[in-house]
Amino acid sequence: MTQDELKQAVARAAIQYVVAGEIVGVGTGSTANFFIDELAKIKHLIPGAVASSEATASRLRSHGIAVLDLNQVTSMPVYIDGADEIDSTGAMIKGGGAALTREKIVASVAQQFICIADGSKLVSVMGTFPLPVEVIPMASAVVARQLALLGGQPVLRVKDGQTVLTDNGNVILDVHGLSITNPVGLENVMNNIVGIVTVGLFAKQGANVCLLGMENGVKTMTF
Repeated sequence: MTQDELKQAVARAAIQYVVAGEIVGVGTGSTANFFIDELAKIKHLIPGAVASSEATASRLRSHGIAVLDLNQVTSMPVYIDGADEIDSTGAMIKGGGAALTREKIVASVAQQFICIADGSKLVSVMGTFPLPVEVIPMASAVVARQLALLGGQPVLRVKDGQTVLTDNGNVILDVHGLSITNPVGLENVMNNIVGIVTVGLFAKQGANVCLLGMENGVKTMTF
């Protein structure tokens, strides 16, 4: 199976976690896009969705799915999103799509985080994928120096010659060279660095369920 076929398989499997009559939180990225396409098939069963990015909101609306502001929502049964890496405890690295802050906010409201990913995202120790950190622009150099003291090599995210800006107007520092053996501890440390908006470690509140696309089918991991 191709990587896209594996992503499509977990997107289909995630539909069983959508609660009829309830709002669903939807993540950002290529795997989340497959989920949105599957969600469209049952859109008549849900009142709407909360999007973790402008790109996700646009895709949801293109399918005729109502997009709600999170301020209108008091609870959600599930938030469904991909991951750049996930370990055996359900801790994740997220933010490859630069939506980490809104993803973490929306996920915090949901009763369950359902991670959907192809099998290559499961790792024993996270850090091979550079850790994204969303930073207030004026603090990027200050924060970069602090991140270097933690043993990482922070690199400002640039695409097509332009600095990448998040939906919140901030920049991303991708931290290379980390071996994340204590995800919760590192998340706590980075959260206390002045100038960081969000770190793309989802460890204090990780996944509750992970649907992994494997060659022999979808594997379900619970945490």
